[in-house]
Amino acid sequence: MRVTRLFAAVSLGLASTFALAADADADKAIRDSLHSIQPDMPIEAIAESPMDGVYQVQLKGGRQLYASADGQFVIQGYMFQFKDGQASNLTEQAQNRSVEKTIEAVPENEMVIFAPKNPKTHITVFTDTDCGYCQKLHSEVAELNRLGVEVRYMAFPRQGMGSHGANTLTSVWCAKDPQAAMNKAKAREEVPAASCENPVAKQYELGQLIGVQGTPAIILADGQIIPGYQPAPQLAELALRAQ
Repeated sequence: MRVTRLFAAVSLGLASTFALAADADADKAIRDSLHSIQPDMPIEAIAESPMDGVYQVQLKGGRQLYASADGQFVIQGYMFQFKDGQASNLTEQAQNRSVEKTIEAVPENEMVIFAPKNPKTHITVFTDTDCGYCQKLHSEVAELNRLGVEVRYMAFPRQGMGSHGANTLTSVWCAKDPQAAMNKAKAREEVPAASCENPVAKQYELGQLIGVQGTPAIILADGQIIPGYQPAPQLAELALRAQ
């Protein structure tokens, strides 16, 4: 079973720092169990979770499993903490931190950016130029800019590399004026073919790694993922709140 199937119901997981690393016996038992399912499963860290007797398994890209110390039991899903009458989704909180860290590591010169003069916040959008709702969102970029939101595009050809969308995205990223090329593509106009060293394939892989399944996939400044189109006023409100 591939890791993508194992995580069909989970987009992401815990991100950053674990409190205490797992002891050697638990670490080995859990790794052995998971590698028996998928030998190349990208385990980054195993450590104690906030729940006694349960360990957190962090995979590359931030996805997470929970496991027993002997590796015989594995759980996928969210962990909640109930305190003072309030429920906190620990997995979701950590998920956001992981995505934020991952996105912020991408150089801005590898994105196509539409920015106001004095941005108050930013969103990162995994986009496909052939996607109707991506085109609709792009038609509202000027409004988002007016509301103080910088829009950073990353490439996510839904049909994979070699598709029409991937070829168009490559031409956009390789254009002398990527912003103008993006405008043409999102207006369903033909973009002159261009080739160069570009990040399209890398960004497509990164999107899959963090759980992007469709476009537009909007990442707020705090790492929260908003799947699908949102009208500019509502999206700006969410973006400013996440700052």
